[in-house]
Order: sequence, then structure tokens, then C-alpha cells
Amino acid sequence: MAKKEVPVRRQTTINAQPRLHQHAQEIQAYGTVSHALPLELEEPVRLEMTEQLNLLLADTMTLRDLYKKSHWQVAGPTFYQLHLLFDKHYNEQVEVVDEIAERIQLLGGVSLSMAADVAETTRIERPPRGREEVPVQISRLLDAHQIIIRHCRQLAELSTKLGDAGTNDLVVSDVLRPNELQVWFLSEHLVDVPLVHAEDPDVRKAG
Repeated sequence: MAKKEVPVRRQTTINAQPRLHQHAQEIQAYGTVSHALPLELEEPVRLEMTEQLNLLLADTMTLRDLYKKSHWQVAGPTFYQLHLLFDKHYNEQVEVVDEIAERIQLLGGVSLSMAADVAETTRIERPPRGREEVPVQISRLLDAHQIIIRHCRQLAELSTKLGDAGTNDLVVSDVLRPNELQVWFLSEHLVDVPLVHAEDPDVRKAG
């Protein structure tokens, strides 16, 4: 005689109370890469690329925030122009940050995200909390760009050597070129030219 099946009772009570204060172990440790993604890139390559990209990400996030600090604190006769320029560059760096972070995740890694972790990782000098003169603000930004541009060139070469064409394309097209363009816009503000009266070379010689 066949056994009588006992129906399984499912919980049907709905509770609208959110489950707060939840904690659990990480689902992936920082500094590792997932093995599940069919990217045709060996694990050592992805580990190296995600490590380098996280360095680039930390510096780019720092540069992004440096632009916002400059945007808020700029002062002087060029306030309006630089206030707008710094914010424009900030928004462009926001996009660069997202591109780098998504590339890290795509490679199976874990991207940096929190300010404390970024501060421990970045190679860009920390500015003071107070306001600085415009030439100092711009010089700080240019120094930060130089660190990123140098790393971009090194990483582009390394990614090509390791066969990671995707990272090479990202670094050159989405990081290096925007940074080069921003350097051009910034550096032109440090050219020492008269603001109102042009200098006549003949008058200067006669004097």
C-alpha cells in the first residue's frame, strides 16, 4: 500500500518589519578575483590588473575630491571661471572613477570605495583643510594629474604585455586622455601674463 503523502506547510505569514542590523562574513575578500568569469584571462593576470587598477582608482578618487575642494574654496578675481572649471573637471573625474571601478569588478576583483581605504592607498599628497591661493590649488591639481598620467602610461604598457586589451583600452581612452586634456586647461591658468595692460617691449627696453 502506497504511503500517504503529507502536505508540506509553507509559512504564509508576511511580516513587514525590516530586518535591521544584519551582519555576516564578506562574500569576497579584497585582493582576490572571482574564478567564475569566462574572460580568457588567467588569474595571475587579473590579480595584477585589479591591484594596479585599485591604485589608479585611489588616486583618481583623490583627484576628484581635490577638484571639489578647489571648487568650494577658490577665491580671487578668477573665482567665477575657476569655480565652474573645477566643477566641470570634478564631474568628468566622477565618470573616470566609475569606469575604473567597474573594470575592476568586471575582472572579478573588488574595487576600493570607502574614503579611509582610499586615503591609505593614494599616492597624492594630502592638502591642508584650509583655503590656499589659486596658483597653489592649480599646482596641487597638476601634481596629482602627473601621478595618474605616469601610472597610466606604465599600466598601458603592462596590460599590453599581459594580454589584457580591455584594461589597456580603458586606461588609454578613458583615463589618460581626459587627464591630459584637463592638464592643458589647468596649466594655461598659470601662464604669467598681464591682466589689464599689455607690456610693450619697446617701452621696456627704453626703461
